[in-house]
Amino acid sequence: MRLVIKVGSHVLTENGGIARERMMALVEFIAQLKKADYEVILVSSGAVAAGFTQLPIDRSSIENKQALAAIGQPLLMKMYQEKFAKFDLLCSQVLLSASVFDSRKATAHAKAAVDTLLSNGVVPIINENDTVSIEELVFGDNDRLSAHVTHYFDAQMLVILSDIDAFYDKDPNCYDDAVVRKIVHEISQEELCAEHTPNNEFATGGIVTKLQSADFLMKHGREMLLASGFDLSDAKSYLLEKIHRGGTLFTSPEKG
Repeated sequence: MRLVIKVGSHVLTENGGIARERMMALVEFIAQLKKADYEVILVSSGAVAAGFTQLPIDRSSIENKQALAAIGQPLLMKMYQEKFAKFDLLCSQVLLSASVFDSRKATAHAKAAVDTLLSNGVVPIINENDTVSIEELVFGDNDRLSAHVTHYFDAQMLVILSDIDAFYDKDPNCYDDAVVRKIVHEISQEELCAEHTPNNEFATGGIVTKLQSADFLMKHGREMLLASGFDLSDAKSYLLEKIHRGGTLFTSPEKG
């Protein structure tokens, strides 16, 4: 089974830098998935945060974010390479812009490269090419990119590991009686068009871009799991033990 795992900025950063322990836990999880015969594509945020550790400039302007991403991307990849090496795994950098998915030819070329990496046991690490393409810097924190990667690169499921551990019936930050919606077959237009609520200085997404990603995938016959990136136990139990303990599974009615 082919999976796309997307990890957001909030999970990968703490105190203005990269959260190395959480990154290590993620890499170990991917190693476990590969042993369980999953093909894993990783979509990783964190380049801007990594760049900020070297050049602490104002992150409010797009130009500065682009510069920080350019500095941070190789640093981020170096960290991943060192951690994957502990499990005798190779990883690779694949920088994509959203426009890749506007062209069948470009999509096919990108998919062929990713297919080749996966067939050789390499973990492709995908990020938006932030230096030349700013859409995800402004809006989405790679959520949309990961949904497109899942669909166009023929993965069956997207797993979003986030500071948002599930989709609730109401905002859990405001209501103590908020209940997790464990399985979702349909998302309302009102939910898809709500105001964006990123929770972190490096993050640009929120629940809305995750719901938009889930809606896109369900309409294309694919599934999405939203679970905590701080505590991977819900994702592990679902993917490795086939037990749905926590998090939200978005799946079309036919699949559910």
